[in-house]
Amino acid sequence: MPSTNVKGLSESAREKLKEAIAQLEPFLNNFSLDHLISEEKTEEEQLFYRGFLADLRHLLVYSEVSFEKLGVLLRRPNFDTDFAERALYEVYHNCVNAFFYPKNECYSEDGRYAYTGQDAIRFRYKPKREARNVIMNITKYYEDLRDELAYYESDYMTQRRMMGKK
Repeated sequence: MPSTNVKGLSESAREKLKEAIAQLEPFLNNFSLDHLISEEKTEEEQLFYRGFLADLRHLLVYSEVSFEKLGVLLRRPNFDTDFAERALYEVYHNCVNAFFYPKNECYSEDGRYAYTGQDAIRFRYKPKREARNVIMNITKYYEDLRDELAYYESDYMTQRRMMGKK
């Protein structure tokens, strides 16, 4: 990959992470388990929101770490393509995967809806509006990152291994 393309991808990824962080952080700062669980406090609801909040906290941390790495990279006087590619690989494997494959599986992407104009995210339990909105608002950023960084899903490591064998 030419370094200008990697630099552009780094700038774009950093901007998308910044937007996602701007949605995640206020949500996590304003909503605790007690705010989200209804008065009935069913076990299913409690498990859902515990997992949901844990997954969002992980996603926020991964996103912030990658945002900072990309910021350091882009502030350097000489652009380091190898460092950038490694950082973009980590954005894909940490941030994108944490969003689309959350550990607690409180929501998932249903690809059948992706092409219909309907929301592709399906929740395991019907969440409160604020919880649903935060996911729906950040979905676009992580979808864009997944599309832009698809090369780093598997091709990047394959190329690195091939270079190491020479």
